Amino acid sequence: MSARLVAAGHTVIGYDVSEQARQRLAAAGGHDQRSLSDVAKGARLVILMLPNSDVVASVLEDAALLERLEPGAIVVDMSSSEPLRTRALAESLGERAVRMLDAPVSGGVSGAEAGKLTIMVGGDASDVAEAKPYLAELGRMVHVGPIGSGHAVKALNNLLSATHLWATSEAMLIGERFGIDPEVMLSVFNSSSGRSGSTENKWPNFIIPGTFDSGFGLRLMLKDMNIAIQLAKQVGAPDALGSCALDLWDRASQGLPATADHTEIARWLAEGVRASGQ
Repeated sequence: MSARLVAAGHTVIGYDVSEQARQRLAAAGGHDQRSLSDVAKGARLVILMLPNSDVVASVLEDAALLERLEPGAIVVDMSSSEPLRTRALAESLGERAVRMLDAPVSGGVSGAEAGKLTIMVGGDASDVAEAKPYLAELGRMVHVGPIGSGHAVKALNNLLSATHLWATSEAMLIGERFGIDPEVMLSVFNSSSGRSGSTENKWPNFIIPGTFDSGFGLRLMLKDMNIAIQLAKQVGAPDALGSCALDLWDRASQGLPATADHTEIARWLAEGVRASGQ
């Protein structure tokens, strides 16, 4: 994402706790910094891409960073964060006349490299318009509502993605056990009502070839599912199926390595069937 901004002619000043990440930024033409606070100095737009709300909060509550954020600057949190915590952080930044957008993405590593991410943006329309020349270099922007809405939609999207990947994997394994060719099943599903991102992308590109390298970790998926179910409870919405899916994914995460790609649940399910002798 940083490389795309550099290629578009923007000055990109970045920091990461990983020295390798900083080196990649420098190699792409960006300016790597050795401290977090140096990133914010003079910046009109500060983009965060971090693991979770705890890390986002630790960054945005860092006194050295806050002191260098200029009034009127926009902070864009492109992480997958908790919607209500995002709103609280936006309110806190607002007391310093700093604006905030939440803009999580979908599309994986390939989408980021190609500039074809879907960017779910929450915040004031005027702030979204001001950030558009930068974010549009990364993909297709959709203004989904007020601050926190982007993080809500991202979590709900991944709850859907995880649920239909699990259901698709079960259906595929049933068909295989019955003797039906997986490619044949996918050709039918993809021209029928069972079609989804799992049948069109994940199964043919990462599961059938056995690479399991979509670039999105299982535990990141589990984190987003947790956010979605937590939000459901906070707003009093139904979550029976989502909570069941969350429990199943949590069980799979305990049986897979910490670095497992989320598509590896299909392999975990298949190995479980073989181990049970069913």
